[in-house]
Amino acid sequence: MERHITAPIDQRTAKELRAGDYIYITGTIYTARDAAHKRMYEALERGEALPLDVQNNVIYYMGPSPAREGRPIGSAGPTTASRMDKYAPKLLDMGLIGMIGKGKRSEAVKEAIVRNGAVYFAAVGGAGALLAGSIKASEVIAYDDLGTEAIRRLEVENFPVIVVIDSQGNNLYETAIREYCKL
Repeated sequence: MERHITAPIDQRTAKELRAGDYIYITGTIYTARDAAHKRMYEALERGEALPLDVQNNVIYYMGPSPAREGRPIGSAGPTTASRMDKYAPKLLDMGLIGMIGKGKRSEAVKEAIVRNGAVYFAAVGGAGALLAGSIKASEVIAYDDLGTEAIRRLEVENFPVIVVIDSQGNNLYETAIREYCKL
């Protein structure tokens, strides 16, 4: 199924999405990779607030290349999501509603997705230049010293993703293999 949704994403909408759905996101999403996740985790351990409110928000695991003149961002492809698996369950328990990356997730992340009615999306790896075309604005909001790994707020329009793990725990990577083996 193909669907257009607005970010931030309310939980009702997240719970309606199913593994295998093609989604186009319009609105505000955030970027954070390994180093930013580590800093956020450490801040939480010290009892400090995060630099963004994760409630109903989506984090895109991406570190962009430098922007060409006249563009808000350079190539903006996804990075391997499993590198954030240590941190994702805590953020999901705090209200994070979605994550965008590529690749498989751990069982602990899948359980946190189900427990919190969230969703894991995949963006197409290797298509960073095309994905950047859906990004209309980009602003560093935290950890500027991390360069490409700084946390950014992105304004996106029709940003294409696929639901991989839905709020029911269905996993496209697993169901697609089963379907392929039936052929």
